[in-house]
Amino acid sequence: MINQHLFFNTSIGVKKPNSIRDKQQACPFCAREQLTGILALDGPIILLKNKFPVLENTFQTVLIETDDCNAEFSTYSLPHLHRLLKFGLKAWLEMENSGDYTSVLFFKNHGPLSGGTIAHPHMQIIGLKDLDYKENSKEEFFRGILLKEQNKVRFSLSTEPRIGFYEFNVQMSDDEYVKEFGEYVQIAAHYIMHHFPFKATSYNLFFHHLNGEIFAKIVPRFVTTPIYIGYGIPQVPNNLQWMVEQIKDIYFTRNSK
Repeated sequence: MINQHLFFNTSIGVKKPNSIRDKQQACPFCAREQLTGILALDGPIILLKNKFPVLENTFQTVLIETDDCNAEFSTYSLPHLHRLLKFGLKAWLEMENSGDYTSVLFFKNHGPLSGGTIAHPHMQIIGLKDLDYKENSKEEFFRGILLKEQNKVRFSLSTEPRIGFYEFNVQMSDDEYVKEFGEYVQIAAHYIMHHFPFKATSYNLFFHHLNGEIFAKIVPRFVTTPIYIGYGIPQVPNNLQWMVEQIKDIYFTRNSK
């Protein structure tokens, strides 16, 4: 029977640095000359073993996105955005195809409500040895009102969100990277951080690989509703169309950020 829970090693967890909570704490990713366990790099982008592997029976890696501690994914230049996502997707799929893991997670935390502890822009790629995240991934979670479709890349606002309220989806084939995929993911993050109708400081970015397709789900993070925590029932806004029209106007009609 495949496991359904990840076990968190609390003795390691208490040692993790937290530069989000403690602004005075030195950033471990800025001291690049002191980094160890480097697995791959491409200029300012570095993939390395996680120094604090809190999740048991996994292989945890960290993908440092840039050497600029104050940078943010939603405002990266397009060349750096594409370079980063090509690098990250390649590393993720290579781990998945290695056969060493039941499944492999690829995700990003940003902001104090995202679950992250380090402010420096980074992602995580985690090989799960006895847990399959795909068992909890349903295609309906990635359905929604179409915002834009180009070069077979779809960008939508969820009508059947996984957690509830507002979730953005970007979908492409796993054959090759298409630049619209990265640009739509960045637009979703930018909208959350700069135009969202409710002040947002945090979001998560989750990648899924299902049935020959790669999906990105971008989720603004707030305090999670008690109905979802207690009963697992997602809530869906009764009017999503106004947000669809606003995003289309800001990013595709005016064609500016």
